[in-house]
Amino acid sequence: MLTKTRIKTDLEKILPKKNILSTPEECYVYAQDGTNGITSKVMPDAAVFPETIEEVCNIMRFANEHKIPVVARGAGTNLVGACIPEKGGIVLNFTKMNKILEINKTNMTARVQAGAIVGKIQNEAEKLGLFFPPDPSNMRVSTIGGAIAQSAGGPKTFKYGTTRDYILALKVVLSDGSIIETGSNTIKNATGYHLEQLFIGSEGTLGIVVEAILKLIPKPETTRVVLAYFDDVEAATLSVNKMIEANLRPSTIDFMNKNTLGTIEKFYPAGLLTDKEAALIIEIDGFEASMHTQIKRLEEVLAISGSTDIIITQSKEEQERIWTSRRASFAATAKLKPDVISNDLIVPRENISKLVSGVDEICSKYGLPVSIVGHIGDGNIHPQIALDLNNEEEARNYEKAKSEMYDLTLKLNGTLSAEHGIGSEKRMFMEKAVDNNTLDYMKKIKKVFDPNNILNPDKIFNIE
Repeated sequence: MLTKTRIKTDLEKILPKKNILSTPEECYVYAQDGTNGITSKVMPDAAVFPETIEEVCNIMRFANEHKIPVVARGAGTNLVGACIPEKGGIVLNFTKMNKILEINKTNMTARVQAGAIVGKIQNEAEKLGLFFPPDPSNMRVSTIGGAIAQSAGGPKTFKYGTTRDYILALKVVLSDGSIIETGSNTIKNATGYHLEQLFIGSEGTLGIVVEAILKLIPKPETTRVVLAYFDDVEAATLSVNKMIEANLRPSTIDFMNKNTLGTIEKFYPAGLLTDKEAALIIEIDGFEASMHTQIKRLEEVLAISGSTDIIITQSKEEQERIWTSRRASFAATAKLKPDVISNDLIVPRENISKLVSGVDEICSKYGLPVSIVGHIGDGNIHPQIALDLNNEEEARNYEKAKSEMYDLTLKLNGTLSAEHGIGSEKRMFMEKAVDNNTLDYMKKIKKVFDPNNILNPDKIFNIE
C-alpha cells in the first residue's frame, strides 16, 4: 500500500496541485456526507477535482494499479453514507466537471457532465420549452452524477417517473481507467444489453459516470397546486386511488402528517392548518385550457374522499409558499433536537396507510419525535426523526426503530429504498430484502466490473 505522501506525489503528475486536497483538515470534510451520525473512521488520503475525462481515466489507472479505493462524489447530499470513504483512498469530486454541454431542442435531449446541477439542467431546458422532470428536494445543489448513482426520484415520480426513466446514454470510466459508452442518442434502442441501466443506482460501485445524455420532454404549459386537508390519514391515502379512477394524473401527490404540519408551521409560518391529521399537496399540470376541468374533477374527488378543507392556489407565489413549507420539513424537524435523520421507505400504494400508522407507532414506542412526509402517490414516505445522537439511549432507540421500520416495510411487500439508495446505512438489511441468489449475482456483476474492489468498496453489500 502506498503512503499518503506517495499518493499525493503521484496524483500531482496527473492533476494540477490546486485540484488536490490532502491536509487532515481538508480530508476530514470528505470523510462524511449528508448522512447524520456517520463519519468514516479512516480519513481519505486525498480529495481530487478532475476537470477532464482523461484525468479521471488516469486517476483510475493509478488507483487500480496500486489497489487504492476510489469514491466518486457530487454534492455529497445523499442520506445513506454512499459517499463516505470507509477505507480511505481517493475521493473523486466532480464539482469542476459541471457543464451542460448541449441541449438539443429537436432531439429533446441534453448532454451533461456528471457534476452538472439538476436544478440548473431543469432551468436551462425550460428556457427552450423543454422539461427534465426528476426533482430531488435538494435539486439546487444535487448533481446529475449523484442522481444517477442513487437513482434519485422526487415528488413528480407519480406522473413522470424517476431519473432512471430519463437516461438515454452514459459515458462511464471503469475501475481500470478504460471507457465504455452505453445506450444511444435515440429514444428507441434495441441494440444489445442496456448496460446504462446497470450503472443507475449502483452508487459508484461498478463504474464512474462522467457524462450522460438525458431525455427531455415538452414543458407543461401551466401548473396549479391544490392543498387538501383530512381528519383521517387513511382517507388521505385512499384518495389517491380515487384520483386514478377519475382519470386524473397529478404530477405530484405529496403527504404531510399532523406532526409535520405543526412542526413546519412553528419553523416557517405559512398558514398551514395544524389541527388536521394529514394534508396532501397535489400539483396538476398541462394546457391552460384543461385546468378548469382538472381542478373541478379534483375537487369532486377530494370531497368524496373526505377532505375537510381544499385550497386552490391562484398565483405562483402561493404555489411557492406551499412548496417552500413542504421542503422546510427537514429543517423544521431539526429544530426539535440536535440531529435529524430522514429515512426512505416504499410499499405498494394499497399499503401506504398501514406504513404511515406503523411508523408512527414505532417511533412513539421509542420516544422519537417523527415528522412523516412523502410522495404518497408512489407509496414512498420519508420519516424524519429528531434525536440527539450524542445521547446513547436515543441513538440505541433509533437503531431499534430503524430495524423495525424496515421489517414493517418488507412485511407490507415494500423494499428498502425508493430513491435514497443503500450505501452503508442499509447494507446490513440487504439479505432481508433481496433473495440470496439475486444477491450472489449482484456480487458477481461487481467483480466483473471491479475485480480489485476499489470502486466505493463495501457499499450496498460487502463483497467478501
